[in-house]
Amino acid sequence: MLKGLGQLGDMAGMMKKAQEMQTKMAEMQDNLANITVTGESGAGLVTATATAKGVLTGLDIDPSIFDPNEKEVVEDLILAAINDAQTKAAAKAASEMQELTEGMGLPAGMKLPF
Repeated sequence: MLKGLGQLGDMAGMMKKAQEMQTKMAEMQDNLANITVTGESGAGLVTATATAKGVLTGLDIDPSIFDPNEKEVVEDLILAAINDAQTKAAAKAASEMQELTEGMGLPAGMKLPF
């Protein structure tokens, strides 16, 4: 394609690849909003659902834990479930990013965006 232009041809190729990467990253970001993960605590008494972007979308609490004397325990279980969901969301996002970079021939572990 731009053989007679030397390094300018390389630059055009790099720009094209960068544009492809930008498009794929935008698609991945959209996909992360549609992927859900579920975190739990208290052996499943509290579950939190979040998107792979970390947005909390659901919370399910088993009614058996509602004891007025155990308020702090319930709060801790809720926080633990939310934290678990957010940790899983971050791991899923990292996994999706790794797939994207490997699919484009970029080095494993490369942090994007720059």
